[in-house]
Amino acid sequence: MEGLTKIEDLGKPRVVIVGGGFGGLALAKALADAPVQVVLIDKQNYHAFQPLLYQVATAGLDADSIVSPFRKILSEQENFYFRLAEVKSIDATAQVVETTIGLLRFDYLVLATGATSNYFGDKEMERNSISLKSVSDAIELRNTLLSNFEQALQIGDVEQLNSLLDFVIVGGGPTGVEMAGALSELRAHVFPRDYRELDFKEMDIHLIQSGPVLLKGMSAEASAKSLEYLKDLGVQVWLDNRVTSYDGYTVTLKSGDKLITRTLIWAAGVTGAPVAGLDPAALLRSNRYQVDEFNRVAGYTSIFAIGDIAQMATPAYPEGHPQVAQPAIQQGVALGANIKRAIAGQPMQPFVYDDKGAMATIGRHRAVADIQLFGKQYHLTGWLGWLTWSFIHVLALVSFRNRLAVFLTWAWNYVTQDKGMRYIIGKTKSRLKEREVEEKAIV
Repeated sequence: MEGLTKIEDLGKPRVVIVGGGFGGLALAKALADAPVQVVLIDKQNYHAFQPLLYQVATAGLDADSIVSPFRKILSEQENFYFRLAEVKSIDATAQVVETTIGLLRFDYLVLATGATSNYFGDKEMERNSISLKSVSDAIELRNTLLSNFEQALQIGDVEQLNSLLDFVIVGGGPTGVEMAGALSELRAHVFPRDYRELDFKEMDIHLIQSGPVLLKGMSAEASAKSLEYLKDLGVQVWLDNRVTSYDGYTVTLKSGDKLITRTLIWAAGVTGAPVAGLDPAALLRSNRYQVDEFNRVAGYTSIFAIGDIAQMATPAYPEGHPQVAQPAIQQGVALGANIKRAIAGQPMQPFVYDDKGAMATIGRHRAVADIQLFGKQYHLTGWLGWLTWSFIHVLALVSFRNRLAVFLTWAWNYVTQDKGMRYIIGKTKSRLKEREVEEKAIV
């Protein structure tokens, strides 16, 4: 039955964790001193710090600065085992997971599979846009941005030129707002030096938000200030609007307006990433598993879900906790303690979320932060908000090497107003078709 090659049986309860994001990693660490065998399964061999993916996409950081291998992070944890695989299905009765490299028995199964981009059933949008949920997405987006400008140098037709220089971002949450701010800084300080032949007054950045405010879920002060910052940076913000279609070239909005771009960045929402095999009744419309106050999946006693894939309804969060890092981390830590209690024959303790606030940066010296401290909420903006955002993100990185690399890179970028990671390696989304080009500049 043991299909995961040569995972020895330690004669201890086996905790299988599916997914090494913030929640899965926090749980694995929390079980370091527990009398269990911890097996982490992930389709990547590294943990990625997702809040900084947009900086990889905009050449501010190298991907190596925000990733760390699981085996390195947990190298001193003797009860930890890792396998590079993808879980295909779960047999809850036999307590076995089927993976791409075989079968694995479990005593406790924890689903920490996170979330993926939600295109709301729009296959054309999914095919033509670029999301920002993984390191490979970030690298592809960076390649696309830079390739657009390289191609623009060869274009004489005005519409074709604008299609390469203009960018549309869908979604006014932290990812969309931060992406828009980063692009505007590249437009102001970096691209004009690299591509002197291009007129960057023609580079338009559009941010489309379906609701009336940006950064929904943050304070009114943060929402208003982020809008002010983006307008100061020359970003065209469309509130109470949405994209109805995108064919890879023309963006059609609900208002009837049309925008031309070869690069649409999708940051409009996420949906859970469930695993086949469990009772469909446990899966809610959001594609998140319904869990109780102990993070147990509805209908099961030894299968749990944490982080973005889990929906725990509480009076404060009737639709579940926010799908961000802090709930996942806190649930991972709490579940680790509860598994220890269960093994010791003690009752588990309900999970209580400690909301520490939220923040977003909109470029140099521009950020908004809602900080919960000693029972009070503080609203930080401008320089102080930007410094707080930078400090907290550096500290939150999982390894000292990552913290040092990011700190030094940011310090260099701050002094030089430069983004040094401007290279094209790997695939790009934008490909200029010859039939679409009416006129090319003579080289």
